[in-house]
Amino acid sequence: MVDDSAVVRALHTYILKSEGFETFEADSGFAALEVLNNHPCDLAIVDVNMPRMDGFTLTRKIRSNPATREMPIIIVSSQQEPVDRSKGLEAGVNTYLMKPTEPDNLIDGIRTLLKME
Repeated sequence: MVDDSAVVRALHTYILKSEGFETFEADSGFAALEVLNNHPCDLAIVDVNMPRMDGFTLTRKIRSNPATREMPIIIVSSQQEPVDRSKGLEAGVNTYLMKPTEPDNLIDGIRTLLKME
């Protein structure tokens, strides 16, 4: 769970843990890369607007690393323009959800990407 907002991280972490998922939190793209270097993760949930490294850049870095290249990535963002969704898809995200996202939509997206249905 990568978001510079502690409130958003806490909310998404609560939703995920209530569904039985283990989570790691990062408040920036740089912190997320460090987490990924130290903990194998099955999926990343990424915000777009973060200081120093936005979610699109983080996604490209995840995709450029052979160890994380295939990991599913969900962007959850307040950026609602079609161009933002296109930028996300070009960067390599699997799913682009809008904030605030419904918990069921987030969980369904995760389960679909992890093939848990």
